[in-house]
Amino acid sequence: MIKQMSLAELEALPVAVDLETAGRAFGIGRTKSHELARSGEFPCRILRAGAKYRVPRQAILDALGFTSASAPAAAPGDAA
Repeated sequence: MIKQMSLAELEALPVAVDLETAGRAFGIGRTKSHELARSGEFPCRILRAGAKYRVPRQAILDALGFTSASAPAAAPGDAA
């Protein structure tokens, strides 16, 4: 069984990751990730670079429903 990444792990990802790492973010294994990529059904946008795939971190976060800033916004009147 593949362990899905925590929010802290997702935020620590580089700007783009390989397909296996992206699959882990969704709880998908290596083989299934490649099957989904080949069929155009991977859960987020992927980029093809020759025979390899790259997945933008922001595409993963967007597909999982996270905003680009996970920290809560400051309330009006809070000291900066």
